[in-house]
Amino acid sequence: MPTTTRGLALASAALVMFAASAVSALAQNKYDVGVTDTEIKIGNIMPYSGPASAYGVIGKTEQAYFNKINAEGGINGRKITFVSYDDGYSPPKTVEQARKLVESDEVLLIFNSLGTPPNSAIQKYMNAKKVPQLFVATGATKWNDPKDYPWTMGWQPNYQSETQIYGKYILKNHPDGKIAVLFQNDDYGKDYLKGLKDGLGAKAATMIVAEDSYEVSEPTIDSHIVKLKASGADIFVNITSPKFAAQAIKKNGEVGWKPMHFLNNVSVSIGSVIKPAGLENAQDIISSQYLKDPTDPQWKNDAGMKAWNAFLDKYYPEADRTDANVMYGYTVAQGLAHVLKNCGNDLTRENVMKQAAGIKDLELGGLLPGIKVNTSATDFAPLSQLQLVKFKGETWERFGDILSSDVGG
Repeated sequence: MPTTTRGLALASAALVMFAASAVSALAQNKYDVGVTDTEIKIGNIMPYSGPASAYGVIGKTEQAYFNKINAEGGINGRKITFVSYDDGYSPPKTVEQARKLVESDEVLLIFNSLGTPPNSAIQKYMNAKKVPQLFVATGATKWNDPKDYPWTMGWQPNYQSETQIYGKYILKNHPDGKIAVLFQNDDYGKDYLKGLKDGLGAKAATMIVAEDSYEVSEPTIDSHIVKLKASGADIFVNITSPKFAAQAIKKNGEVGWKPMHFLNNVSVSIGSVIKPAGLENAQDIISSQYLKDPTDPQWKNDAGMKAWNAFLDKYYPEADRTDANVMYGYTVAQGLAHVLKNCGNDLTRENVMKQAAGIKDLELGGLLPGIKVNTSATDFAPLSQLQLVKFKGETWERFGDILSSDVGG
């Protein structure tokens, strides 16, 4: 009898200890859908086809980076499953793909989906579902609105900040200039245009002598360039996505129009924009950067650039290293990895947003020196600094100081 009683007591104690450890494990590991002990499922939507297909390389770079993470053991022991769909830069298709990712694939979050109109089409849905729409690949100012859209966060410097900087530069250096503006007729283009007018202030009404918009469905914007040249403007603000930016630069050369040319930084890629347009046509174009330019020889021995090249050598050898979008995809993927690592074993959607809104002075190898990632509960604009650059020879040359012009949604 004494032996049996002792055995029961031991078994009971073991059971209590097992239950306690199970409770402890549950307390440590808090998951939402898309997460297990071994996996984190991430969704993404990219224009692998259509008028913005030049950006598709971003999704390919991100996949390669997550392959690197997985090969190195994952994030806190969990492998990344990256589910990326094509929307052709068509908002109705974006809605369809977002629903598929959230409701069928059951991803933890949607990361870095591209384009202002596509992301605008799913913003209310994502927030109603309380699924992070994290580090969207568009600089629209509206993504920095944590009060009304607490589940949506941008990444890159916003469009209004960028063109405010151009407007202030024009006012200071060319106060009597006559400005012609070409912009994409959607939220993306209009956001940039507003920033330019805000930067010019009261003088916008007299300095801007021509505004012309184009639709993404147009095969060419040649006629718009001819029209703007006829305005007599000596400053051209070019608010276009890569395909149309290349067309505009090339057409300027063909018609002999040589105004002071400002190009929005979403289209500064030498590989997908400048080279197709012709290097000779792009001389002296002014833009801005926050990422290191892979074609700039000054970064040859830079530690961050060496790490980028080593990553490409092993995981994405076919990448075009002159394409700034490859550096963009690499850097924003590092940003997501930072957030997920900081989540630890609390991989709930709520904690993902909490960690994303708590980034302090994060330095990433692809960012220009002095540019850091910062967020807070009231600031959903991770990057807000830029440096002006001018195209010379075969590369962009930096000039002036790091500038900041943070604008909220």
